[in-house]
Amino acid sequence: MMDDLSGMPWFKSSYSGGNDDCVEVAWLGSGRVGVRDSKNPAGPALDFAPADWDAFIARMRGDRE
Repeated sequence: MMDDLSGMPWFKSSYSGGNDDCVEVAWLGSGRVGVRDSKNPAGPALDFAPADWDAFIARMRGDRE
């Protein structure tokens, strides 16, 4: 089930350099991670389980599991 994302503190990576073409992330109260398009904050968001988010980040960093 998707968490209520209204009022969540969303943030972008410090590597975005102020660019609006980024994704934003929010740590949800249930431990899940919300991800949305910074150009469309009122649009749909993805909702990841913690283990799935950790695996995604590890893969992006080039870590091998």
